[in-house]
Amino acid sequence: MSQALRQRIFEELQTLPLIDPHTHINPLSPASKSLADILGYHYYTELSHSAGMPKAAIEEPGLAPDEQVARLVANLGPLENTIQFSWFLEIARTFFDFQGDRVQVQDSAALCTAAAQRMAAPDWAERVLKISKLDAVFLTNDFDDSLTGFDTQRYIPCLRTDDLVLNLASASVRQRLEAVTGTEIRGITSLRSAIGTIFDRFRAKNVRACAISLPPDFSPTRIPDGRADTAVQSLLTQGPDARDTDRRAAASFVFWTLAECCAEFHLPFDLMIGVNRAVYEKGVHLGRDLYDSRVSLLQYRELFNAFPGVVFPVSVLASVTNQELVSHAWIFPNVVTSGHWWYSNTPAFIERDLAVRLEAVPQTKQIGYYSDMYKLEFALPKFNMYKRVLAKVLAERFVVDRGWSEERAVDLGKLVLRGNVETIFSM
Repeated sequence: MSQALRQRIFEELQTLPLIDPHTHINPLSPASKSLADILGYHYYTELSHSAGMPKAAIEEPGLAPDEQVARLVANLGPLENTIQFSWFLEIARTFFDFQGDRVQVQDSAALCTAAAQRMAAPDWAERVLKISKLDAVFLTNDFDDSLTGFDTQRYIPCLRTDDLVLNLASASVRQRLEAVTGTEIRGITSLRSAIGTIFDRFRAKNVRACAISLPPDFSPTRIPDGRADTAVQSLLTQGPDARDTDRRAAASFVFWTLAECCAEFHLPFDLMIGVNRAVYEKGVHLGRDLYDSRVSLLQYRELFNAFPGVVFPVSVLASVTNQELVSHAWIFPNVVTSGHWWYSNTPAFIERDLAVRLEAVPQTKQIGYYSDMYKLEFALPKFNMYKRVLAKVLAERFVVDRGWSEERAVDLGKLVLRGNVETIFSM
């Protein structure tokens, strides 16, 4: 009964068109051009490298796409147990008519050919969106991205602010900021003005959120103007050699200014908390970062208290931090649980974290899932993975354990999958 119930709920969830609230899609080239764009996704390269494939074989300069695919396929065996392998298999079956349940060396050439033929179609991206039932996807836009040449109703701009907060000591970042805003950065007054100009520019292009990923030791606090100006002047004159205390003060000032702009422009501020960069120094591209369980959301209490009108969708990198996130969303009206990020994005972690959220956080304060994808083909297997887990939790914990009707359980599933995305991001 439970399995049949889960399947019925899953099938109902499958009818819902989706909005993906966080991706790394390039709107000028949203879908893959070859199978190498899919198998080159960092999950496959980092797992293959972890299982023994030399980094040089993965990242050899000038490597032809078909050869890259052949090499990675030859090393897929150790990955067959992983959920990431099941994503690839579902992509191959759905989009390229692959029939097997394992992808082996002898399949590489035929798969490359089938993928190339499908991807060559001029409407390939639209076909992928239709098959995946995606109405829109949020982007990850640097503050100086052009924001032109694409439909901003389908590919929705989201202002990513990591460089502004964490890398303002870099002369190149400041030069980019000055170039895009026409403002010479001389101190906090001009810096505030430049940040305001960026928000104006993004608002004109249908921006729906501001976002940032933050290291475990970041503790945002309001910095008095005098101290902030001293810190910014230190960055302007000394760059990366500025004292660590000045760099931290400047980062907090910029971050606080961003929060003030989010309040003014009525934008949610997505916080992705807890990533340590370049832990594995010899890792493959995008395969060097890890979480740090020493992070605490208490570091953000001043922020959450200071901006009650700003919604903060919060993602935590580790499942071990989920209970703390749930507790914050429990009591802070402006804290929202958001997705299952990165190392928490496997069914076992999702099931546990999702069940706790659904049982403890108001249903209107949960953004169920985002794909974090770089190419459109990944939306289908990733969202299907989440919907299967969601159907299981709804069936077992709400219909069976609590006596909800199937219709009521499906309505809850659709709320966290799409309804809350529309409400929280003012779609």
